[in-house]
Amino acid sequence: MTWGRIEETTPLLPESIDWIGLNQMPGVQFLAEYRITTALLFIVIGWLLARLGRMIFRRITGTLAARTQTAVDDKVFELVEHPIYSTLFLGGLALAIAALELPEDATDISLKVLGSMLVVAWLRALFPVFSLLLTALSRNRHRFMLVEARTLPLFDMLGKIFLIAFGSYGLLLIWGIDVTAWLASAGIVGVALGFAAKDTLANLFSGFFIVADTPYKIGDYIVLDTGDRGEVTHVGLRSTRLKTRDDIEVTLPNAVIANAKIINESGGGTERSRLRIRVGVAYSTDVDHVVDVLMQISNDISDVCKVPEARVRMRGFGDSSMDFDLLCWIDHPADRGRVTHELYMETARRFAKEGIEIPFPQRDLWVRSPVDLASNEQEK
Repeated sequence: MTWGRIEETTPLLPESIDWIGLNQMPGVQFLAEYRITTALLFIVIGWLLARLGRMIFRRITGTLAARTQTAVDDKVFELVEHPIYSTLFLGGLALAIAALELPEDATDISLKVLGSMLVVAWLRALFPVFSLLLTALSRNRHRFMLVEARTLPLFDMLGKIFLIAFGSYGLLLIWGIDVTAWLASAGIVGVALGFAAKDTLANLFSGFFIVADTPYKIGDYIVLDTGDRGEVTHVGLRSTRLKTRDDIEVTLPNAVIANAKIINESGGGTERSRLRIRVGVAYSTDVDHVVDVLMQISNDISDVCKVPEARVRMRGFGDSSMDFDLLCWIDHPADRGRVTHELYMETARRFAKEGIEIPFPQRDLWVRSPVDLASNEQEK
């Protein structure tokens, strides 16, 4: 390595990075003779350009951001500012390393390290930028119907996977690694992992379909064919979590939910759901009076919706009673248990007060004496 002035100089920069033909510019011969000084000069120039580039970028983006009413562009410009500064400064460091005329291996490794740092800097900025833009798109539902709150985790995951893959590909190119061989090896490893982790992959793909199809969302009350009922607290790519009315969290694999019958009590155009209170009365009861009393009960409970209005339906003649259904609506599925309790309690009180009998099953038992049995046998 040449540390001072020499009589015969080599080109200042290697041809591989002399993109602008710096070696052929006037005065470069002098810089090539003093490489340490030149390297320090490149570092200072890179730092100044980075500072100047930051100032210009802030001036331009500040003017553009002032024309909009949203704060998303301000955050995006703020996040992109750092990798732009790093690009200019690392460019100066790369020129300084090349100007030092270090051994070829040392120069090559140093430049690859700087290139890797540049890729990492841009990835760290693009991850939050992508999330911010995706969130902004989900809020503008009248223009971007596909991107909304329920599909946000899916697009966020796919976007980050793409960024990681793109960054990894860039790192492999920087370090001169044969991508073809890696892709072939990845295919073989992928097949092996597919067989080894088929349950995990089934849950993963089911999670994609659940997020895309959205049979439920966070905050909904659902009932599965297994009998599990609760509020959806988390929808992940591997599992879904339900919080039951006993404050117990149940974690269900997405592969199980994808193949199960799901009753979404919060689905439809509104969360309003209907309660069915079934009661039986004695055959001697005035049926019109029963209907009036049940309607009064529904009107007296404050949590029962007044619109739509409650209704009473007679369902049939049972073995011991005439069966009626009180049909009424509540605003939130979470109130189902409490309101059902209040309706049953008030029905018991009001029926007792009005003298309406709630019968219980009765059976008539005929007992024959041994004498009667013997007489029947003789007659045969």
